[in-house]
Amino acid sequence: MRSSSPIAGILILVLSTWALSTLDASGKWVMAAGLSLFFMVWVRYLLHWILVVCFVVPITGWGIFRAKQPRMQIIRGVVMLLATYSFFTTLSYLPQAEATAINFLAPLLMLAAAPWVLHEPPRLSRWVAALAGFVGVLIIIRPDSGLHPVGVFFGLVTACIFATQFIVTRKVAMDHAMTTLLWSGSIGAILTTISLPFVFKAALPVLRDFHVSDWVALMATGVFGALGHLLQIQAYQRAPASLLAPFVYLQIVSAAGLGWLLWGQFPDALTWLGIAIICSSGVVIGLIEWRRSRTENAQAGNGSGKKLKMSRH
Repeated sequence: MRSSSPIAGILILVLSTWALSTLDASGKWVMAAGLSLFFMVWVRYLLHWILVVCFVVPITGWGIFRAKQPRMQIIRGVVMLLATYSFFTTLSYLPQAEATAINFLAPLLMLAAAPWVLHEPPRLSRWVAALAGFVGVLIIIRPDSGLHPVGVFFGLVTACIFATQFIVTRKVAMDHAMTTLLWSGSIGAILTTISLPFVFKAALPVLRDFHVSDWVALMATGVFGALGHLLQIQAYQRAPASLLAPFVYLQIVSAAGLGWLLWGQFPDALTWLGIAIICSSGVVIGLIEWRRSRTENAQAGNGSGKKLKMSRH
């Protein structure tokens, strides 16, 4: 479904941030219950794939799997799986809000690296935004923050992997968003299923001791993962990315809310300052990129109009 409804797009995007934060909280919950990361990720990808196929294929048909760049889709799927492993490792050591905030360094890193990996013109504003975002991260992971060093390390690794994922996503932009979603889910489901024989035996005793709440949380990893990504696609079909960009950072609010409700973890004032710096740098560079894009499009339109007039003469 495609329509132009900015308010609906914003509301749907906000819902997607809560869905994705619920996915993160669910994964953190089942790992705290003793389930291994690898088994949990297998369940998350398998349910994600099943649900997306059940919702998307009846509407679009199986042709939606046809990718114009299958090699890049495979690379993106592998990178996304690595990011999933790395982020849930981060969550096993850090509070959810702090782990989520560090992740928002990823789009800034992607913009800063764009001249070399995407062959885009170098821009000082992007590097300044990335530096400001990194300062925000340094405030969050300051020595007296009490954050586990292993979690901080994996948080920074996750941000770099997510930045790589964003770069690869740009390279498969010619494919339909649902095609990319299905390929990513398929690659993750296949690779985690291959690893299942090595992790199932260790997971079985833990699963036998699971309470109802643990099973609900495990199923929620797949349900809310699929729901979050589907809602994101629906949001971007209804409103331009430039309008939605600032609202993406509301995921930190949902992450902090769930972290407080489930584990009583809430960021202190200095951590919120670091979060605010990261969010502000992301929003400001988003607005700058949006204005630059509008100016370039207007200039391109004027240039084509002049050429048309000359050809008529």
